[in-house]
Amino acid sequence: MKIKLLFSGFIFSILNFSCTAQTVPLYIGTYTQGDSEGIYKLDFNTKTGALSNLTLALKIDNPSFLSYTPDKKTIYAVGEGAVSAVSALKVNQDGSLKLLNTVSSNGKGPCHVSVNESGNKAVVSNYGGGNVSVYNLNNDGSLNDAQQVFDHNTETEKARAHSAQFYKDDLFVSDLGRNAIYQYKLEDATYSLKSEAIVKMKGNPGPRHFALTKDGQFIYIINEYGGSVTSVKRIGNGFQTIDEDSTLDENYTGNNSCADIHLSKDEHFLYGSNRGENSIAVFKRNTKTGTLDKIQNISVHGNWPRNFTLDPTGKFLLVANQKSHNISVFKINVESGKLSYLHAIEVPSPVCLLF
Repeated sequence: MKIKLLFSGFIFSILNFSCTAQTVPLYIGTYTQGDSEGIYKLDFNTKTGALSNLTLALKIDNPSFLSYTPDKKTIYAVGEGAVSAVSALKVNQDGSLKLLNTVSSNGKGPCHVSVNESGNKAVVSNYGGGNVSVYNLNNDGSLNDAQQVFDHNTETEKARAHSAQFYKDDLFVSDLGRNAIYQYKLEDATYSLKSEAIVKMKGNPGPRHFALTKDGQFIYIINEYGGSVTSVKRIGNGFQTIDEDSTLDENYTGNNSCADIHLSKDEHFLYGSNRGENSIAVFKRNTKTGTLDKIQNISVHGNWPRNFTLDPTGKFLLVANQKSHNISVFKINVESGKLSYLHAIEVPSPVCLLF
């Protein structure tokens, strides 16, 4: 009898481990002017695409964008509230979050935060202030005051820093106001501007977010006003625009504001979100030349897709629909890159999704 019970317990443990292993946490940044209270957490099943167990992970003011450290022990959240700030949050064992500390973002309207691959620096983009702040991170994940603040405003141009990402010793910044992408180089532990602008857009497309290939040879920029993706290739020590593609269906004639952009796990496909058309645009990517070919526009089954993400397996795409208060889940055909809608779950004012 003891042997049978032990064996049964062993089987149960295996099954329980299997169920646990295929469930990962999804954190949701929100705007808190309405029903939302802060950062929420859902359990995501990487086998079925199911979302469950919605809980409030931390009560905090307007956590509109989130970013992990590489070890996923700490989350950084910008606060687009009365006080412009960025907060360091410890991830507890039960999935709840604990506030470590909060520091100034050094500009109005912080809208984006990202962390470098070493996990020792973070950068915050201030849309209202038109500047970016670089922070050194402590070993416990807490934030120091900004080490450097870069002001993009000029006497004749109002900057709108909308996103920034590290790539090895480079820091790239997308400035929607000045219609340009900037590159900073790390030298002697500080960043310095490499040139006036590595990509200067024509007209007023409004570069918002961007995706970098793993080898750093290509940058894909989604333009909020232009309804387009600008493809850029590294040429020697500089960059060159190689492609420009519409994110909209050819029959769509309404207003639109693009928001977010991501590459598939194998980098064969690119996805972008349209607020207005309320769709995800799917592009097939030529991995040799870097050029794009649009193959699908699919409804997000919601309103105003502010941000979206791919799950850790690369087999699902999830969309945060801000105005319809829901998160939509799509299955990715890994061969064709196309999306098929699965289901949605209600969440108050979701604007950022973090796996």
